[in-house]
Order: sequence, then C-alpha cells, then structure tokens
Amino acid sequence: MKQNSTLYQLTVCALMAALMCILGPMSIPIGPVPVSLTNLVIYLAVYLLGTRGSTISYVVYLLLGAVGLPVFSGYQGGLGKLAGPTGGYLAGFILMAIISGVFLEKSGCNTVITGLGMVLGTAVAYLFGTIWFVFEMQCELWYALTVCVFPFIPFDLGKIVIAAVLGQAIRSALVKSNLLPTQG
Repeated sequence: MKQNSTLYQLTVCALMAALMCILGPMSIPIGPVPVSLTNLVIYLAVYLLGTRGSTISYVVYLLLGAVGLPVFSGYQGGLGKLAGPTGGYLAGFILMAIISGVFLEKSGCNTVITGLGMVLGTAVAYLFGTIWFVFEMQCELWYALTVCVFPFIPFDLGKIVIAAVLGQAIRSALVKSNLLPTQG
C-alpha cells in the first residue's frame, strides 16, 4: 500500500496542479482582485491530499506561474504578477492550504471542522493579501477590504461548500476503492 499511496500522492498532486492551471486563469474581474477558481481547487486538493500534498500542488502551480506560464487570473503569469498588488493573495493561499489541511487531518476528515478550517485559512489568506495590497497600492485599509475582501466572502463560502460536498464524495469513493487510506 505504501508504494501505491506514494504513486497516488504524486499523481493527484500533479492532477490538482494541472487543474489549478486550467481553472485558475478563468476569472471574473470585479475590481482589482478577480474571482477565480484557484481556491476551489485548493480546497478540493486538501480533501484528496491533506496538508502536505495540497500545499505542494499549489506551490507547483505558483512556480509555474512565476516562471511566466499564463496560469494566474486573466491568463497572466510572471514574477510581476506575484510582486504586484494582488500577489499577496496568491502567497496567502499557501497558508490557506496548510491551515485547511491541518484542520482536515486533525479532525479525521470531519466536514464541519474541515469547513471551519477552510474558513479560517481563507481569512488568513485575506489578511495576508490585504496587508500586501495596502502596502503595494498605498491605500487605506477600508478601501482594500471593500475591493479585495468583502465582495469575495459569498463566493469563497460557496466554494467551501462545493469542496465539502465534492471533496467528501470523491474521498469516500477513493477510500472504498482502496486508493486512499481512511485516515486524513
């Protein structure tokens, strides 16, 4: 099972990074920060890979974008995007994956507790990204919150619900198929 587990982890890490590359660029601009599906894929990766695997798959996606592949929102890539006003949200997603994964693993995949971990992880990503945005744009905190956080809360809560439903269903199917161990 150890060799199959390692193969599973590598395969799903690659698949989740690829899914981020496909869905991440598709975004709806609603201001300086667009609505994207990147964090939905991260939430799903947490269910399927746990802390380590979901974080690795996101970092692979981030590195692909950093070297210039157009995988970030609006089909952009490069270090300029990471260093720009919205780069803090991209960096904050690393913390989101870690926090969400820890909650999943410590709760034994409890949906409610994992969902709370995803909310907390998202809040930390918001915090990190908003501080970065305020610094980069030299703007007031309230302005940053109104354009970078408040409009996204309903979307991100919806993504967490979708990930909980899909993630648990896929995870259960993988456990029943002996492709994933029962513990987080």
